[in-house]
Amino acid sequence: MHDDDRQALLAALQGEGELRFDEPMARHTTLRVGGPVDVWAEPATLAALGRLRAECAARGIANRAFGSGSNLLVRDGGIRGVAVNLKRLGAVRVLGEGQLSVDAGASTGKLLRVATEQSLGGLEFLGGVPGTVGGGLIMNAGTYLGEFTDVTREVHVVRADGSLATRSHAECGFRYRHSDIPPSEIVVGAQLQLKPRPRAEIEEAVRSLRDRRKSREPSAVPNAGSTFKNPPNEFAGRLIEACGLRASASAAPKSRRCTPTGSSTPTARARPTCWRSSRSCAPRS
Repeated sequence: MHDDDRQALLAALQGEGELRFDEPMARHTTLRVGGPVDVWAEPATLAALGRLRAECAARGIANRAFGSGSNLLVRDGGIRGVAVNLKRLGAVRVLGEGQLSVDAGASTGKLLRVATEQSLGGLEFLGGVPGTVGGGLIMNAGTYLGEFTDVTREVHVVRADGSLATRSHAECGFRYRHSDIPPSEIVVGAQLQLKPRPRAEIEEAVRSLRDRRKSREPSAVPNAGSTFKNPPNEFAGRLIEACGLRASASAAPKSRRCTPTGSSTPTARARPTCWRSSRSCAPRS
């Protein structure tokens, strides 16, 4: 990236945020691996994000959002362009009548905590789920207790030209661990609809889910959590075990779906073998 590009991006922020150049992505992934990105951007306002994206579009600079890096594997060669992080846009607002407005940079834990304090149920599925709300919305994150599609009314995005837009629930196209929100748009927030539920019941459901995840997923080493999606009418864990990969470097002992740091080939061994077995086992995007 040329110096004039860097100066133009700095000017676009107008002091509302921070830019870091040649930032190691290993600092921003739970696997603690990854080479440098040309620019790591942390806009502090939606206006700053809009100006930054507009400047990138005018200069032909690739840019996209990166959350807490809990579902991300970055190559040693790094990333060209701008990695946009919304950690400075992480508010959760109580609107009344069971509705919450949440910024994409809020952690899933913070969102769940606010809902619990307000005795609002529907987000119990986030217990023990890492990451930010933005990433959770894009991939329709969830557990056996539910998914984001169950509680989302609308999603707010910033387009590639810097303009702000709103997508209705139907326009998001939520489905299992995926959505139709295009990569060209950066999710900046959402409005959620929850239902009243006794706080004690919420806390018990969350505690049970967290205990279950703790017993099944590695926590002593950096990891990427569940790496594989469950294919239709199947379980990725069963396929991995059937292929004889459970005890290999590609799957953590506690959970057949998790990939810890130190795996020689995190998905390369499991993916082709499972594909031959089921024709439908694909890594989580």
